[in-house]
Amino acid sequence: MKKQAAREQILTSEVLDWMAAQALAGHSEEALFQAMLDAGWNHDSATRAVQMLRESLRVLPVPALALPVTGGMVDAGDKWVQVIHQSATPDIVVFASLLSDSECEALIEEARPRLSRSLTVDTRTGGEELNPARTSDGMFYARGETEVVRRVEARIARLLGWPQQNGEGLQVLCYGPGDQYKPHYDYFDPVEPGTPAILECGGQRVATLIMYLNEPAQGGATVFPSVKFNVLPKRGNAVFFSYPRAHPSSLSLHGGDPVTAGEKWIATKWLREREFT
Repeated sequence: MKKQAAREQILTSEVLDWMAAQALAGHSEEALFQAMLDAGWNHDSATRAVQMLRESLRVLPVPALALPVTGGMVDAGDKWVQVIHQSATPDIVVFASLLSDSECEALIEEARPRLSRSLTVDTRTGGEELNPARTSDGMFYARGETEVVRRVEARIARLLGWPQQNGEGLQVLCYGPGDQYKPHYDYFDPVEPGTPAILECGGQRVATLIMYLNEPAQGGATVFPSVKFNVLPKRGNAVFFSYPRAHPSSLSLHGGDPVTAGEKWIATKWLREREFT
């Protein structure tokens, strides 16, 4: 770490990433703390940096496929669902026909009149912001808002062994031609000043389930650049992935490729470490 002036006591993601790399290589917190002091950090700033490092590398309990797979199928309670892909690092599961055609259509039609330009969580303030990396329209259902939402949420909870109350409300998104969501992480960056306020209402996000409500004519794949894995949108299918650390070492970097023809509709379910309020 380069020596830095006392007036530059700012913990950035780059500094945290350097610390995390050293920690994952086996260096102790005490050694990293001393290295920061030697590099010119004051005691309070170095202490906060170590605390943020601890938070980013904290291993969280995460949802996972909770049911036995029999002949490539799992019993989701009200229906059997096919598992067509499963990998361990990161934990990614692709389901076929998680939703029925009628469920997909109902979620779209009930969401359509409530769409507005999608926002993202602003971890600098704890609020929301318009983000040029995410060009889509969207809306949120309240948890359990409709009969279809309740049915889908119960199915997800059974498949992943995660309490329904630990989930955010279902978000429906529509991507038109040219719309995309550039690669990003779904967890809340521990280094950002607004993150503590966000975590008060349910803790960290620990997993994501993306459900495809239709099939665009072209484009719109869900991409995982860190592991070079893509999922093509197919109506009723879904991709699940978890991230036990709020850090790039989770390999959960993902994005939505631009839609080049037609529209892409998805429903996203984010799961928190505890009850979301």
